[in-house]
Amino acid sequence: MRKTKAFKDAVAQTLTELAHRGVTVRPGSVADVIERNITTVAQRLGIQERSAWRYFDAAALADSIAGQHQEFKDSSDAGGVGQTPMPPVGNPELALILAGVPDALAETGGDLYQVIVNVAVNAWMAGHIHGEDGCAGCEGSRGPAGHDWEARMKAITAQIPDIDKWFDRRVWTEAMNDSGFAVTRH
Repeated sequence: MRKTKAFKDAVAQTLTELAHRGVTVRPGSVADVIERNITTVAQRLGIQERSAWRYFDAAALADSIAGQHQEFKDSSDAGGVGQTPMPPVGNPELALILAGVPDALAETGGDLYQVIVNVAVNAWMAGHIHGEDGCAGCEGSRGPAGHDWEARMKAITAQIPDIDKWFDRRVWTEAMNDSGFAVTRH
């Protein structure tokens, strides 16, 4: 189904409709939704998939997807979801995470998935540690020594004294190129 002209046109039309609504979605996600919808319509009506295209409406699908995005955004904003404490630019831990990406690419042989998982876990931990004092779930879990975030930042800075360089895009890109990898768009 995905190789048909009808399918490719449907994805393109839906992405255009979404752009008019100010919603950006990965093309593969839209393709998955369209494939699932056409298959479901064909099964429920007992018709062939190529006949189910007459029921496809790119504008209606875009409205549905945009509505879901807005609902998620509204529920996330209201519930405080996604409001992790972001470390400030210049933060030693953030620099450590940025500096680790080129090395991780080289170590994994360019396995971008593994690099992203590594960055995500480190960023999550850094954000969590930064806001640990406000985390009700961490109360009592810090042990008798407590949590000294400032001491942690000083220790990282002592290990990697030139932290600020990692906030310069050119330095980071040069390190990426030195690793033998680069991120390019197809």
